[in-house]
Parts: sequence; C-alpha cells; structure tokens
Amino acid sequence: MKSKILKTVVLASSLVFFNCGDEAVTSAINNYAAGFSSSSAGEVQPGVEGSSSSVEQAGQQQGQNGAAEVSSSSTAENAVFSSSSDESCLASSLPDACGPGTNPLPTSSSDAVPASSAGAQSATSSADVQKPASSSSVAEKPASSSSEKKVESSSSEKKVESSSSEAPKGIFLASGKEEEKDQMQVEYKTRTGWDGGGILSYPKQLSSTQKHGVVVWGPGGGTEPGAYEGMIRRLASHGFVVIALKESPGDASQAIKALDWLDKQNKDQNSPLFGKLDMNTVGCSGHSMGGLESEQAVIKDKRVLTAFLNNSGDWNGAGANKVATDRTIAILFGEVGMEKDNAKNDYNNAGVKAPACLIEMTGGPRNSEGGYGHGSGSWDGMAATVAWMRWHLGGETERKADFVGSSGKYIDGSIIGKQGKWKTQCKNF
Repeated sequence: MKSKILKTVVLASSLVFFNCGDEAVTSAINNYAAGFSSSSAGEVQPGVEGSSSSVEQAGQQQGQNGAAEVSSSSTAENAVFSSSSDESCLASSLPDACGPGTNPLPTSSSDAVPASSAGAQSATSSADVQKPASSSSVAEKPASSSSEKKVESSSSEKKVESSSSEAPKGIFLASGKEEEKDQMQVEYKTRTGWDGGGILSYPKQLSSTQKHGVVVWGPGGGTEPGAYEGMIRRLASHGFVVIALKESPGDASQAIKALDWLDKQNKDQNSPLFGKLDMNTVGCSGHSMGGLESEQAVIKDKRVLTAFLNNSGDWNGAGANKVATDRTIAILFGEVGMEKDNAKNDYNNAGVKAPACLIEMTGGPRNSEGGYGHGSGSWDGMAATVAWMRWHLGGETERKADFVGSSGKYIDGSIIGKQGKWKTQCKNF
C-alpha cells in the first residue's frame, strides 16, 4: 500500500557574501559588491554581513577615491589580464575580484522539482528529497519509493513511469528554467577536488536515467572559490555538476586537472558521482583570471564545448581567435570594468572564427565605479552564465534567440531584478 505524500511550504532566504582579493582597486570593487541586496525578482545577491545598504550607499562610503581606483593604466591591465601566467596577476597592483571577506550563503527563490532536459525523470527515495528555501508558496513534491513519480509540468502534473523503455535524451536539467532563480537543492562540498582546495556542488537528486553535464568555475586571481558560492549553487541547482578551482593561473592547467579528477569520480564505485557524469559535455566559466582559465580550457581540452568569460578577456586579443569553430565562447564585461578593453580586443580579433558573443552590462548603479564594473558578471549578471550553459550544454536551442539577433533577452533586454540593460553582439552563429 503506497504511503501518502504530504506537501509542505517553506519560505527562506539567505544572504550571499564573498571575499577580497588584491588591494589597488579593492575598495571600489568592494563597494560595488557590498551594496547588493534582495531584488524584486527574489534573487539575493552578495552583500556585507549585517548590512542592507544599497550599491549607491556603498559608493558614498567610497568617497572621492572611487574614480581613481577604477581608472587603471594599460600597463596595469596587461598585468591583470595577460594569460601568460598567474604570477603576473598576483604581482599586479590590480585585483581580479574583491569582496568584503565573508562567504556567501545559498540562495533559493524556487522550489521546482528536478526534471530532465527531455522532460522525464526517474523515481528516487523520498528520504533523499530535501526542501530548498523558497520565496514563493510552491509545494515540494518529494519522490516516491514506488514505481511512479510525479514531476512538475508547465501546465499540470504528470505521472512518469520510472521503468520506461525509452531513456530520455540529452543531459539532465532542472524542470524550472528561470535562470534568475535556484531550481533544486544542492550538495555543496568544500576543501575537495584534486588538490583539496576546490568546491564541488551538484543536485541532491541525481538522475538515474540521464547523465549530468559538468561546469568548471575559475575564481579571480587571489580570490577564494567560496566568494562565488551564489554562482556555484545556481549552476548546480539547474542540474549541472560544478567543480570550482582553488585558483586560476589562466593557462587551463587547473581546469584540466579538475576534469581529470571528476573523470575518476565518475568511474569510482564509492563516489556519489559514479556513472553520473557526461564528461564530453563540459562548459568552463570564471571571473577575471578564471575567465582566462576557461578560455584556455576550451582551446586545449576537447571535453570542453563552451566557455563563458565573466569580466575578462585576453588583452592582446590572442584568446578567442584560437577557439575551434565547433566550440563556442561568450565574453562579458561591465560598462566601466577594468576588463572592458580586454574583452573588446579579444572578441574583435579578425581571426575569431568560432561562434562568439560579446556581452555588456550597462546602466549599472552609480556607485564608486560609476556603473557595472569588474564584479558585475559573477553576481548581478549570473543569470547570463546559467542561460548560456543551458543552451550550449543542455541543448535548449530556443535560448539562441536570447543572445543572437537584433532584439532579445540578453541582446537589449533589461537585467531582470536589477537596473540597467544588456547590450550584446554575436558573430559566426
């Protein structure tokens, strides 16, 4: 006799905090990030612990030094964004990322039941289901131990036989598609990875019928991976297995080692990831030097299909032009970010033949940086990275219209839950 499943409603929200990197423009980026607060869309962004100040208030605290701090010479920018080595980044007086020094906490504004990118999911034990925090009154549907399971549909609930003879196609994706929100509860493990200094995050409910795509996240130079907890959890909540690196030298060496380590986990019967990963469906993303690590990974490792660079770009324009034509790359920058010229030079290189997009965040808060700056992509703009991965790894081809064309969500649309707009151009699609 089947047991009855009680639907419960949970409401929670959390703050997201992050750490600091180098010192030269630290205060400008600190104030940019310190003022993040809960948006009308339900997304909680990183901020200073115990503070509800806005970005504008953070700018006031910065005082008269803001403009000077974000004004960097081409020499300094070369030191930060050259892909030659990590040493140049650490030696530079310019940071790759900053934060007020506290780790962010998980954010969840959705309570969607996980489902596959093909619309099917197998049954799992109800003991494995936990209730994520939610800002809306959506009742969770835990999995049943019987042969049938209810999965969420865009219109109504359906019953799917777990013993279906036809396996769903593609990698597993959460049924909830809003990239502005977390969609599933996740595992979040620190001090792990090949060097014991990384972060591993993945859905608590791993699929039994589909493999999970992989995303490698690279932190900015001198920044702990935990500073990006919001981004890491967001990606994992959409169905990806995310490995965040301890550091990003910008030459793909750490990303490749992380993928090799995940491959071993995929083959280890004692690992919770045993047989769960599609190691040929990999995306790389990261902030600043982490963006360069991602760019080099898509160039050097055949497992990597796409790269999304947040506030990054090769200063000499010698990165994107090496990406193969069967791979894709996106380069995001802030309207006043120190990476602005790097991103443009990389994208505009005449040798770029791969499908590529250049994405700008405009109309940002008039804080110490005077708009969207060097930390914009990894926090206010994190939805773009999630949407890109769902498109290029998850096969959601309908998302192409959001990036490519004359008008679309990430082409000229508003930054949902924030102020300002996207401004994107693409080529070779």
